[in-house]
Amino acid sequence: MPLVLFTKSLSDHGVPQLIERGHALGVDGYDLCVRADHPVQPETAATTLVAAVRDLEAAGLTVPMVTGPFDLLRPDHRAAHPVMAAMDAAGVRLLKLGYFAFDPVREDYWTAVGRTRAALAGWSELASRYRVKVCYHTHSRGNLGLNAAMLAHLLRGFDPSLIGAYLDPCHLLIEGEEFATGAAIVAEHLAIIGLKDALLVREQRTTGAAQGAFLSHGVAAIRWVEAGDGMVDWSAVRATLRRLAFAGPLSIHCEYQDPPGGHLAAMQREVSFFRSLFNTPEAA
Repeated sequence: MPLVLFTKSLSDHGVPQLIERGHALGVDGYDLCVRADHPVQPETAATTLVAAVRDLEAAGLTVPMVTGPFDLLRPDHRAAHPVMAAMDAAGVRLLKLGYFAFDPVREDYWTAVGRTRAALAGWSELASRYRVKVCYHTHSRGNLGLNAAMLAHLLRGFDPSLIGAYLDPCHLLIEGEEFATGAAIVAEHLAIIGLKDALLVREQRTTGAAQGAFLSHGVAAIRWVEAGDGMVDWSAVRATLRRLAFAGPLSIHCEYQDPPGGHLAAMQREVSFFRSLFNTPEAA
């Protein structure tokens, strides 16, 4: 399982800086963000992506996956062919799409599922042409496929070599789904794991009239924290991945709020945490 760093938070890093940072952190490589505000952009992917992957791999850093623009949802997107062709040329075989929004008040669920599956059918054709597996990430709150149970409605029946599941244990936690259960649901499609941690912060509110006022408790916010300081059961995640003999990339997302010592220091601690976690043998 290659331990790679998602470059979303390193948009100011060119390839030489990514090489330096990757060696300093001790990661295996990168989940390369290909977006308008990054060194590798969709419009120039034909040249810049191939060159970036070549230089990173020459420095011993793998690039098993690319994360595309947020609006990369349909196979007729202007970036679809250029990015996938560049990925094929560079030997990068996993692509993360954007997110299909879903409002249960405004739209019938199964209509939304059908529309999304039609888009994935188109992606399947491009995936076969360019030898790139197209993956969809379980992102909580307001998206289709926000946990594995919902993701299965989107992916079931597609060729797992072409369409993949990108599970995120923290987002599954937010949506109330145990990681082992989620992994079992989409096991045949499982291609990528996202790594982040969070606390579900609750606030106490007093409601009611003058007589009989009462306290109600509700999740007020998600606080993104360093791995190990949140609510994800990382030992259970590790055990599940080993039981499934999962070999895909583990993408560290580095999402924190006001970490001690700043973002880069937190990034170093988190990489060390995951390196130790996944290099530790299971207890007998």
